[in-house]
Amino acid sequence: MALRRPAILLLLLPLLGCRLLAVELTSSNTKPVVQEFQSVELSCIIKSTVTPDPRIEWKKIRDGETSYVFFDNKMQGDFATRAEILSRTSLVIKNTTRMDTATYRCEVAAPSDTKTIDEINIQLTVQVKPMTPRCTVPKAVPVGKSASLHCHENEGYPKSTYSWYRNSEPLSPDTKSNAKFQNSSYTVNPTTGTLVFHAVHKGDTGRYSCIATNDAGFAKCEEQEMEVYDLNIGGIIGGVLVVLAVLVLITLGICCAYRRGYFANSKESGESYKTPAKPDGVNYIRTDDEGDFRHKSSFVI
Repeated sequence: MALRRPAILLLLLPLLGCRLLAVELTSSNTKPVVQEFQSVELSCIIKSTVTPDPRIEWKKIRDGETSYVFFDNKMQGDFATRAEILSRTSLVIKNTTRMDTATYRCEVAAPSDTKTIDEINIQLTVQVKPMTPRCTVPKAVPVGKSASLHCHENEGYPKSTYSWYRNSEPLSPDTKSNAKFQNSSYTVNPTTGTLVFHAVHKGDTGRYSCIATNDAGFAKCEEQEMEVYDLNIGGIIGGVLVVLAVLVLITLGICCAYRRGYFANSKESGESYKTPAKPDGVNYIRTDDEGDFRHKSSFVI
């Protein structure tokens, strides 16, 4: 049994030698998250290599397109002024922007190793605070009618969620859980930022505002007043009756005027004009001037 162990070790030595001579990379964080305008380190560590001066490259992969970040010992593109190599292989990006959200690939080429190339991917996420959301609140709504309030912003990353406030108090998603909102019938959609009242009542009157929130921060729109008023049915009916009465009086007045002859035809009241009869043997010829006639005598032999 003792003789077999050295034989097994001899068989494993070539495999162990290959592993020791292979370049191998690792990272302390393959999914770093940073807020916009801050600095971040993309960790790339050479775990093993026998090559004294391996070649280092960094690439950026975004929306299916690959571009160089560090190549030929130089920073490329806009990274030239805001990025640097740290500890031989790691990449530090300063003043990050939302466009830096991407996959970054660290590639190391070690010609002296048995395995000459290794790579590791780092997924960077740059979080962006929400901008002030745009809020739409109706100014006045009659009792019993529906009302829709909207809140939205499209700058934050990751996407914002929304919460509504009335008179600086949060509107509970569950109206039954809060005694203040038990008489309200509304639905809040935190994803779209829509607040819908199915049938408003007087208690829904107030100042409404909305807050957009994500992992990077929050932003709030200004308060807007929504008034819920009673619909005056009696006043509407009274107004309709007054209009109908006025129309009836106008119609009766026109009928009376016709009966008394105020709208008689002018042809009936004026003098009728009869064209004078032409004497025999005389033909009238009309000139360009209206009413100017001259006659031509004809003689019959």
